[in-house]
Amino acid sequence: MKAARLLVSALRDPATVAGLSADDWTMLLTAARAERLIGTLAYRLDMRAVPPAVARILADAREGAVEERRAALWEAEMARRALAPLGLPLVLLKGTAFAAAGLDAGQGRSIGDLDILVPRAAIDEAERALRAAGWEPIKEDAYDDAYYRRWMHELPPLIHRDRDRMIDVHHTILPPTARPTPDAAALLADAVPLGDGGLAMLSPADIVVHAAAHLFADGDLAGGLRNLWDIDRLLREQDDPAYWVTLRERARRHQLSTEVARAVRLSASLYGTPISPDWRGANPLDPLYRRRLLVRDGWGRQGRSFTRLGFYVRSHWLRMPPLMLAGHLWTKATKKG
Repeated sequence: MKAARLLVSALRDPATVAGLSADDWTMLLTAARAERLIGTLAYRLDMRAVPPAVARILADAREGAVEERRAALWEAEMARRALAPLGLPLVLLKGTAFAAAGLDAGQGRSIGDLDILVPRAAIDEAERALRAAGWEPIKEDAYDDAYYRRWMHELPPLIHRDRDRMIDVHHTILPPTARPTPDAAALLADAVPLGDGGLAMLSPADIVVHAAAHLFADGDLAGGLRNLWDIDRLLREQDDPAYWVTLRERARRHQLSTEVARAVRLSASLYGTPISPDWRGANPLDPLYRRRLLVRDGWGRQGRSFTRLGFYVRSHWLRMPPLMLAGHLWTKATKKG
């Protein structure tokens, strides 16, 4: 898809936007907005080198990203205050962690929900504390609520009644029914403090492992260009050759070696990420993943419906064994009926 390729090229090398036609700019901005990369694109491009109308759109996107970052960090602080009496380690995940740590991956990044990781043994206690502080459940359906609590790696989503902000409270990074079983205790034990305010983030290796798990072991790759961009930025932060050894060890420990290796290869392939030579190579399935990542067209729509259907089925297959999947889909279908 041309629009998706334009977006990847512009992020990888901003100089490629020189000479774009008006139609190309429309496709690029539409794809960036659909992939939730418009703020990131705004930070990557030199405003002086783009047409005035485009500059105004990108300036708005930068302002929006700044506001999202501010709101995300405030929400993290509110969660910290709510959970502080419990003495729990509060580990930030995804975009809020990138922003709080000042990582390149957080620059211009769209940040929606607040994602945190707490020990499984304390998750009920954490939920009570958050609900006492104003967060409320949004899953009104009893089956959905029970499904989350029994089979998912997180509580049913909670939303704050005053600020209208969502929080996802995780106890690990993949559903217990998934084939890989990440070592949640190791994730927490090796988390890195963010200053002395009581917040933390995953270790530099685990944060890439989590991003790879989220992209390749827990979904249908929708919005995958943004997730892969996170991985590109996170890897570029590391300049110690020993990091790559640690990354391999942590990927193996969390049973996610295949997913992490694929993330590294595709990041290098699409975004030109500099990687260690022993991580290079090819896999026969990589082109299929590239095809799925590049489905966005110039209208912001996802094309290649057959490819997307295949990855949608795959995402459910990864999450649970066949009999459980069949029972779950049957229950959802009959309830909807």
